[in-house]
Amino acid sequence: MIKKILLVVAIIIAIPFIAAIFIKKDYSVERTIVINQPKAIVFDYVKHLKNQNNFSKWAQMDPDMEKTYRGADATVGFVSAWASDNPDVGVGEQEIMAIVEGERIDFELRFLSPFEATEPAYMITEALSDNQTRLNWGFKGHLDYPMNLMFLFMDFETIIGNDLQQGLDSLKLILD
Repeated sequence: MIKKILLVVAIIIAIPFIAAIFIKKDYSVERTIVINQPKAIVFDYVKHLKNQNNFSKWAQMDPDMEKTYRGADATVGFVSAWASDNPDVGVGEQEIMAIVEGERIDFELRFLSPFEATEPAYMITEALSDNQTRLNWGFKGHLDYPMNLMFLFMDFETIIGNDLQQGLDSLKLILD
């Protein structure tokens, strides 16, 4: 009888780990906003990582977080780092990896705490007219097996997408 109970318990424990083999490991999020300013003004503002302190939801979550910077802002290699006791903010840094002037900025986000991860992000500007710019803000993420089980319980694309959209809405208020 004990062997049967142990077998049932083992199966119950194994099922999620087997299911995780078939669950996606990657996700991608992008949000867009139209800002009533010329593309050059929008791009020049967003290429400065320090400006994210003014519109990013994550920067707003802990006004007392420690912020440090390395390099020249708005140039490849510039690093903006943060450290917060708030577990929703944590500790990490963001580095500008590539800039296509007037078009695109690629970042690398390195989360150190409460979890470790390195993920790419980007911003792309597109002129809709002389005084109107579409800005896309995107993020890609990855969860290794068996952590990808969290996709069954949390919609990362919606959660992160809402945070990106809130940041874009704040940016629009600043620049419009």
